[in-house]
Amino acid sequence: MARRYDTNDATDRVTGLREAASAVRRGELVVLPTDTVYGVGADAFSAEAVGDLLTAKGRGRNMPSPVLIGSPNTLHGLVTDFSETAWDLVDAFWPGALTLVARHQPSLQWNLGDTRGTVAVRMPLHPVAIELLTEFGPMAVSSANLTGHPSPETCEAARNMLGDAVSVYLDGGPTPGIVPSSIVDVTGSVPVLLRAGAIDADELRKVVPDLEVAS
Repeated sequence: MARRYDTNDATDRVTGLREAASAVRRGELVVLPTDTVYGVGADAFSAEAVGDLLTAKGRGRNMPSPVLIGSPNTLHGLVTDFSETAWDLVDAFWPGALTLVARHQPSLQWNLGDTRGTVAVRMPLHPVAIELLTEFGPMAVSSANLTGHPSPETCEAARNMLGDAVSVYLDGGPTPGIVPSSIVDVTGSVPVLLRAGAIDADELRKVVPDLEVAS
């Protein structure tokens, strides 16, 4: 039976965060609020848990899960060949609605899907998400919807779609909106905007003037 915790209640928040972290350690799924929509998360380093996440969403390995982190410092253990330009984007827009596609450390034992040696990583601007990520560590997190359905802006909408496939629901009230994060590829010498979202190309170019936009 899935458990729901109201993170706007101080006592429920402490209990919910503790239970969510414990659930992720057991290889189970949790739903958490972010600065865009609700996400469904799992241990990024558990292939079985990530597989359960993709199955719960009805999503294939050809659409790998992004990874959310609670601090920019976590990047040092996750990515390689991370340029000064990429760090400039982190400094300017994290925490926030910017996802960076970078090359991950070859030594990492994870299986997020068909990533071809890359990882899409973000630090969300939401206190509940950051607390959970700080407590547990990097998590594979995707929008908490069934593939092809709208991304949920409320915990109830997520629960209606994912039900008991998720062990713990952290309910932080409505999220700011369904505008997704912008995605920038920083694996090459020039950053490339793969998806325009909450941060547009003009805003990004204030930090990285040579930004290209994928056709």
